[in-house]
Amino acid sequence: MDLREAQRPLKDRYRAEPSKARITLIARGGETGGAAACSVDIGRAVYAAQAHAGVGGEGTAPCSGDLLLGALAACAQVTCQMVASASGIETTKIEVTAEGELDLRGTLGIDREVPVGFDRITLRFDVEGAGDRREELIEKTLRYCVVLKTLEQPPVVDVM
Repeated sequence: MDLREAQRPLKDRYRAEPSKARITLIARGGETGGAAACSVDIGRAVYAAQAHAGVGGEGTAPCSGDLLLGALAACAQVTCQMVASASGIETTKIEVTAEGELDLRGTLGIDREVPVGFDRITLRFDVEGAGDRREELIEKTLRYCVVLKTLEQPPVVDVM
């Protein structure tokens, strides 16, 4: 697939009609029985999710933190692959890993001084074959990765 060719009409359309570039993605959680599990419907797939075993979940399905890290790893992975393709950077391997650290005392309400949520996320790039363009590839990936940018520059979250 020639990525530049596939994106050309999209870029032309968005330049001509910027409003067409705005999209809305929706994820919907639903009860599945029990207080520590749910389903997540993203419109094209439904995923099971549960509370982490460290807070009382069964630990047999991904927790929301796993899903967040998965979204970051997927976005960085696909972005890196697309940047390599669009930039003509030949690679033999691209593998992105997202790893997050958090203290469960915060989410369990044990210590109000402990923040709820991740306090550190590490994004690792294992890239082979890019030669002297490896840093360029990673830099562009970090610039265009939607999930990473959302984490770095959080949007306003309206609660209704």
